Formats: sequence, structure tokens, C-alpha cells
Amino acid sequence: MYKPLEDRYHRMEYRRCGRSGIKLPAISLGLWHNFGHVDNFENGRKIVHTAFDLGITHFDLANNYGPPPGSAEENFGKIIKQDLKNYRDELIISSKAGYYMWPGPYGEWGSRKYIISSCNQSLKRLGLEYVDIFYSHRFDFDTPLEETMGALDQLVRQGKALYIGISNYYPDQTLAAVKILDRLGTPCLINQPRYSMFDRKPEEGLLDVLAEKGIGAIVFSPLAQGLLTNRYLQGIPDDSRAAKTTSPFLNKENLTREVLDKIRQLNEVAISRNQSLAQMAIAWLLIDERVTSVLIGASSAEQLMDNAGSLKNLRFSKDELKKINKILNQKGSHEKI
Repeated sequence: MYKPLEDRYHRMEYRRCGRSGIKLPAISLGLWHNFGHVDNFENGRKIVHTAFDLGITHFDLANNYGPPPGSAEENFGKIIKQDLKNYRDELIISSKAGYYMWPGPYGEWGSRKYIISSCNQSLKRLGLEYVDIFYSHRFDFDTPLEETMGALDQLVRQGKALYIGISNYYPDQTLAAVKILDRLGTPCLINQPRYSMFDRKPEEGLLDVLAEKGIGAIVFSPLAQGLLTNRYLQGIPDDSRAAKTTSPFLNKENLTREVLDKIRQLNEVAISRNQSLAQMAIAWLLIDERVTSVLIGASSAEQLMDNAGSLKNLRFSKDELKKINKILNQKGSHEKI
């Protein structure tokens, strides 16, 4: 029988999410990878236990997480039933709808039909009466935004979600969504963008919009799909994700000598701070007060504990920040490896 550590809430920093009453852990656990039916269930269960023992109260899912799609929610639902049901009120559990889930014209994007059906299916897989946050996972150019936001508002009024959020929405899309939600009376709690040292797009207006509107930011892919770790310090291992995948987020074609040189130089800065590169990359995101939480994945409890160690040193000197910015902005060889 799992029993969480009694001092778990002394191990984590909590940050207010926008102008809401909710505080989120500085580090949240995402179940995008390693929690599907193709993965080892007991390993995922151990990761969740470790997360809660570290004071991580926020667990982030989506309807399509797996593989296969839906299986991450099913497995997390089992973990809740076996280990966490008595702690439900201490948890923030989120899910999303937007990507492909079933055949036909109603199985993806942002229609009211799809959003409501997806939430009902997610709740069934999770074994819950409600989720704390339900997101529109991506902007739908073919569905009126009023319909998508209206569906999220409806979920809150039905008691199936306590708060709503948006993910992968650009600044102008965010402003339009916020305007609709404010009119409906169900404010947007949070936006979930991709953000890392190697992907600084949110700095181009989105973070300013969120601060102005009192909306939290929880950022995903903080380690740039593993680039900001010690995995690539000696080049591209044959068994690495970059060597195997054709993903637009990480593939061998994008790993130029310039990128690998930056990884090595950043690692030198991390060593001088007594941190791993991954720890420094997470800490670097958290120095911005507009970032509420950093969403990390983990393939093992040990990896999760190592990443959580970033909280031990969140201070950067002016010289360190200057050096990091110089590394990130420098131009070099774009020769493919």
C-alpha cells in the first residue's frame, strides 16, 4: 500500500497560476510518454509515487497520450484507484482534446461535439467525476472559436472540469479566446506552450499577453526533446531519439554542428553551477515569473528526481545569463552531422 511522504509539501515550490486561486508546483509531471500500454505499468506507477513524494501535485494528460491513444489516461486511472484515491483533493489533474482520436469528421479538432465527447471519454478512462483543468489542445482554424470556447465553458458549468485552458495557441489566438471566455464568465486559467532554451517563441508576445491578462503559463518540452541533457554531449548516439525519429520536434537532420556545439557550451555553464544541463535548462525557465510551472516527462523515478533537483539552484548571476544568451544567439556551422 502506497503511503506518500509526510513532508512532501516542504520539498516543492508552488506558484500562483495567473490571477486565480490555484497554485501549481514549479515542476509538474506530464504523461505524454512512458505511460501507455506499450510501457511498463509498474515503472509508471513508481514515477507517479515519486512525483507525489516530491510535492508534485499536478499531473498532465491528454486524450491521445499513449500509445495507443487513451492508454495513458487508463493507466493513470488505475494508479489513482490503487494508490491516490484518498488524495484526490490534493491533486490537479488535467486533460486535453484537439488531436485525432477516432475515425470520421467528429474525431479531432475543436467542435463542440468533439470537445464534449472527448471529455466524457477521458473521465471514463480516468475513473473520475471531473478533471481540474480541461484544455483545447490546439487552435482549430475551421471551427468558430466561439464554439470551441463555448464547449469548454459548458464543461465547467456541467461540473466536468473546474478550470479551462488552451494549448498551442499563439498570442492573437489567445487574446481572441480570452475575450470570448471572459464574456461567457469562465476565465482562461492557463496556457500551455512549448518553451525551452532552444525554442523561445513564447518570448515573442505570448508571455506578455498572459501576464497582462492574468493567465498562468505551464511550458512543455523544456529539455527540447532531450537535446538539453547530457545525451548528446558526444554527438548523436545510435540508440537516441534523434537518431531514430522523424518527428518535426527532434530528428537527426536538425542536429547540426552548431546545435551540438551549443549543447556542449551550455553544459560547461551548468557544471560551473553544480547542475546537470537538464537541471539548468529547467531552472532557466523558472527565473521568469510569468512561467507558473515547467512540465517535465520522465522515463524513470531516478530521472524525475534528478530533474526536480533543478529547484536547488534557481538563481543566475548576470554573468551567467549573459553567457547563456551569447551561446544561444551565436551563429556557427550549419553543417549536418
